[in-house]
Amino acid sequence: MVTGSGAPRVGRVIARRLAELGCRIAVHANHSRDAAEEVVGRLRQDGHEALAVAADLCDERAVEAMVDHVAEAFGRIDILVNSAAIWAATPLEQVTADEIRRYFDVNAVGTLILARAAGLKMVDQPSGGAIVNLGDWATTRPYLDHAAYFPSKGAVEAITRSLAVELGHRNRHVRVNCVQPGPVLLAADVDPAVVARLTDNVLLKRLGTAEQVAHAVQFLCENEFVTGVILPVDGGRSIYADDGLQAGLNTG
Repeated sequence: MVTGSGAPRVGRVIARRLAELGCRIAVHANHSRDAAEEVVGRLRQDGHEALAVAADLCDERAVEAMVDHVAEAFGRIDILVNSAAIWAATPLEQVTADEIRRYFDVNAVGTLILARAAGLKMVDQPSGGAIVNLGDWATTRPYLDHAAYFPSKGAVEAITRSLAVELGHRNRHVRVNCVQPGPVLLAADVDPAVVARLTDNVLLKRLGTAEQVAHAVQFLCENEFVTGVILPVDGGRSIYADDGLQAGLNTG
């Protein structure tokens, strides 16, 4: 199951990659339900088994019912990728308590209750399963106008570690990890000057791709000795700042 994979974002690319690896795919959407059906149709045309599911991740009962439906349809749940999230720029002066709560409800609480529901299914499976949450590289180096958003994504890191312990204690074959995407899959209308600045601020001097994030998800699903890991896929963006010092350093 890949949440948020109906929308044309990273989750959709992850769902496609997992399908190509032989997984049966549950494509989740909330508001993008028609798009999810289209994704499922294309996957089926390519010979993959896929199912569209829908739920508001703030609705605990709807989430649990969705997990039950997927488990019944496929007979098991081996992988959950929590990629659904909301974000928008809001100046600090305009941030409200309701907005903060909304971010936590969707990005943090939604991630936790879905991972719990799917994870407990995995606990009952002798082969366990893998959960991969999508965080955000910038929780360690936040940028302006997202003070309501970043705390909710920072919570995803703590949720990952906590559930790795909780579920791994119940079944040593259940693993929980997190990928932190960097600058990938920019909107087509982003100003070229902004793209150039973003690129220059990445250590590897290039933007990433959704496929590279999907590859990291694949690794975390396949490697059976990795759990509780927060993995940046950001080209070095989280460790690098161009402070202008390197040109003047005396290396002799």
